[in-house]
Amino acid sequence: MDREAYRACSSPVPVRSYEPFFSCHFVDYIDQNLSYSRFFSRYLRTNHPCVFSRRFTDSWSCRSRWVTENGRPNLSILLRDFDETPVPVANCNAKEYNANPKQVMPFKEFVHYWREYIQNGHSSPRGCLYLKDWHMSRDFPEHNVYTTPLFFSSDWLNEYWDSLEVDDYRFVYMGPKGSWTPFHADVFRSYSWSANICGRKKWLLYPPGQEDFLRDKHGNLPYDVTSAELADRSLFPHSDEACQPLEIIQEAGEIVFVPSGWHHQVYNLEDTISINHNWLNGCNVDVMWAFLQSELQSVQKEIDEWRDTMESWHQHCQVIMKACSGIDYAEFASFLKIIAENRMAFLNSSPSGDLSEFSRPLSETLSALGPLHATFDLQRVAHILECLLCNEDFKRLDPSALSLQPESLLQQIHDTLQSTRGQHLLYQE
Repeated sequence: MDREAYRACSSPVPVRSYEPFFSCHFVDYIDQNLSYSRFFSRYLRTNHPCVFSRRFTDSWSCRSRWVTENGRPNLSILLRDFDETPVPVANCNAKEYNANPKQVMPFKEFVHYWREYIQNGHSSPRGCLYLKDWHMSRDFPEHNVYTTPLFFSSDWLNEYWDSLEVDDYRFVYMGPKGSWTPFHADVFRSYSWSANICGRKKWLLYPPGQEDFLRDKHGNLPYDVTSAELADRSLFPHSDEACQPLEIIQEAGEIVFVPSGWHHQVYNLEDTISINHNWLNGCNVDVMWAFLQSELQSVQKEIDEWRDTMESWHQHCQVIMKACSGIDYAEFASFLKIIAENRMAFLNSSPSGDLSEFSRPLSETLSALGPLHATFDLQRVAHILECLLCNEDFKRLDPSALSLQPESLLQQIHDTLQSTRGQHLLYQE
């Protein structure tokens, strides 16, 4: 991050603008050298989508190894690499709670199905199956078939879960022509980036807030935004008020950046392989915090009738919230603690540059982004910690459930920022 980008983001809360996408439905196509600071200012902070050309993925080994000379999935090579590996597979022809039901099967079984599906004119009595949300990078770290672009490397989500060594939000998708993903927004309202290794996709994206016009009379989001049902005002009373979606046709090799909280629906126009990451950072951590508050409020509303008869009602709400969304307030606080401690250690190590306590990927990322970015990150964590300390539900948490004392961490952040003030500008000279 350069000085100009840092100074532009000195306001307590990043400013976002969605207005251009209500009036002129276009998306920037990036086919030249773009500085990280420009991407940060133009797309991350303003929450705008964009598409990167194939030149940003041409060096990835999976672009050649997993793809035949005619640009189709190299199923023989993939079968050799993954064979008996269990993979999650969704049935795109079935609906279960506004999503597609999943099963786990050996990779070779999915490849056998895929070959038959292609031979039968892209149809099968088993339906249209879609391998999705496969943690290939976590399961096969030695493969190194792609490299996360610098633009997407400020990734608190995977940094945190990597530190726990239990999970990640890096996925591989493989699906035949006709496979698709129903209308949704990404986990924790995170950003996502999606790179087509081969094949083509069609994306339909709605800016944050537009999804509310698409809710049915019961307040539920649609399963398929292209369904004729949406024209029925008795079922979807406000659908005609929604803007038209931003449509993107993604070609082989291209990367789509999906901003935070943009609901979307995606189709595979050809047999397609893609790599997808969910991620967030200082630019949208406030969106995650707002989402978590909304999730807790929904749980509290659902079980409000037991509020006065259940002594541990607030704790139960946190348990249910974690079961539904994957995180509760205590773990969110732990998440902030890990991010803050890594950046404080990085700033305190500069300019000596001793990053031996970090993993190699994290040390490379922190060094590439620089001290100004680490400073920005700490400022954002401090802002969210201050919000937590004012939140009544957070105050009700059992202190023993917390891995930190927020007041203490906040003071450490302020002390680090004070002690390194001025130094980070010298690092950029």
